[in-house]
Amino acid sequence: MITVIVAAHNSEHTLGAALTALVPAAIDGIVRQVIVVDGGSTDQTAKIADLAGADFISNAPGRGRQFAQGAARARFPWLLFLSADTVLAECWERSATAFMRSVDLGERSPAAAAFAFRIDDTGFKPRLLERLFQMRCKLSPMPYGDQGLLISRQLFDAVGGYQDLPVLEDVDLARRLGRRRLAMLDAQAIASSELYRRDGYLLRSLRNQICHALFGLGLPINVIARLYRAGAAS
Repeated sequence: MITVIVAAHNSEHTLGAALTALVPAAIDGIVRQVIVVDGGSTDQTAKIADLAGADFISNAPGRGRQFAQGAARARFPWLLFLSADTVLAECWERSATAFMRSVDLGERSPAAAAFAFRIDDTGFKPRLLERLFQMRCKLSPMPYGDQGLLISRQLFDAVGGYQDLPVLEDVDLARRLGRRRLAMLDAQAIASSELYRRDGYLLRSLRNQICHALFGLGLPINVIARLYRAGAAS
């Protein structure tokens, strides 16, 4: 049984689709609780969450902080973390259920899992980006936040959960989990293309990779955050 934790901020245009994708799993009793943790929205995000029957928490912005707050309110043994602009593809719950069962029955070591990356855009650039994500995950299964994260409460607590970082909270948690405790599901997480189209596919991807490399080299996270935001604003 899963608690889904959704980090949102001014997400009125995407949250409805993200929550709708959870309905079949809720009907089947797989998703038992949905928590939307808002980072100070000024639009209709709260109303959409309420209409969907989700628990709603108002918090300061910051995805790591929001996810941690949601996890603190979770009531079920598996946690699924999603951004409000990520929509899980049809029948995602089959892959998730098979993975959870294999862990719960001891058929595999405790691990977390992410979904295959897909982007909601057409053309050469988004398909190339998806292929690069696929290659990276095969070489090094270190998922990003756009791919969601399914993890047992026990393992989440054991590795220290999400930290209150200004950026790269997903990379930080993935590094603490390590490659041997990360798996990739065949179901897809469909990410919004809005930021890629705004910033440019090449520039946004390059900026992300540079920030990840600097994080791996130990550059202070506040410095990386300034570089990340400067790139987004340019």
